[in-house]
Amino acid sequence: MNMIQRPRRLRGSEGLRKMVRETRMDKSSLIYPLFVKEGTNLKEEIPSMPDQYRYSLDQLPYAVEELQNAGVGNLMFFGIPEHKDEVGSGAYAQDGIVQRALREAKSRFPDMYCITDVCMCEYTSHGHCGVLCGHDVENDETLKLLSQTALSHVEAGADMVAPSDMMDGRVLAIRNTLDEHGFKETPIMSYAVKYASAFYGPFREAAGSAPSFGDRKSYQMDYHNSREGIKEAILDVQEGADILMVKPAMSFLDIVTKVHDEVQIPVAAYSVSGEYAMVKAAAAKGWIEEERIMCEMAVSAYRAGAQIYLTYYAKELAKCMDEGKIG
Repeated sequence: MNMIQRPRRLRGSEGLRKMVRETRMDKSSLIYPLFVKEGTNLKEEIPSMPDQYRYSLDQLPYAVEELQNAGVGNLMFFGIPEHKDEVGSGAYAQDGIVQRALREAKSRFPDMYCITDVCMCEYTSHGHCGVLCGHDVENDETLKLLSQTALSHVEAGADMVAPSDMMDGRVLAIRNTLDEHGFKETPIMSYAVKYASAFYGPFREAAGSAPSFGDRKSYQMDYHNSREGIKEAILDVQEGADILMVKPAMSFLDIVTKVHDEVQIPVAAYSVSGEYAMVKAAAAKGWIEEERIMCEMAVSAYRAGAQIYLTYYAKELAKCMDEGKIG
């Protein structure tokens, strides 16, 4: 048979396949989400997220050292306070759990790049992401507390802040507050396109952040919508976001691609707790090959257009990159 075009020519060896690979990954693009909580000598495994833990501050250095040894240089802090109240005051307290975790991490590991999740849901007694007016989250009043939280994180040593609340105008409010206090160079990674998703279930257990009533559909996005996601992304760029995030990753790769094609700043994808838990559960049953699935999920996010990947598998992915299994 006389064939001119033979795509298999470029698949003949491992070296050749790597040479012509269209999607490339690097450990420097990985971010590991890390939970910190009040207490001492605590390393609590999260039941719905095997091999993921809540750390007290005295155990935090061991967790960060593991990351560093794996070659993962970026982490994102999520805080679990001892006490919660109506206005989430633990989020912006100078001695809050995240603020103290930042000081501890930066004093021991100054080269670790520390990002903080900026939201209220872990800190409010009602579990919603802002200040309530009746049963509604009051957008503009919430902006003041989010800005105060972001500022307290940066003052404690955060290298970057990542607002995840989905309030309108929060990127501009945080940008103005940081600039006014001399932190013009601190980047903002906005959860720009965050859907109201069932994939967050295990995280809400991990962080104790499930809403006590209702849901978050009035501020997180409807997963039926695509163009609305582009609108949110463009608004956040206009307000001063430096990086945009799409969350979740796996079911919204089309949105990752659309945002990547629309904006001129880096795009991140967050492989969330539900994605991780499903892989872990199926692997425990022997139904799938965990490592191969983990790698495919990561590559799909980068192939879709993400340049940054937040994942609970960061250490394992870094190892696979070192071993040449992906990259």
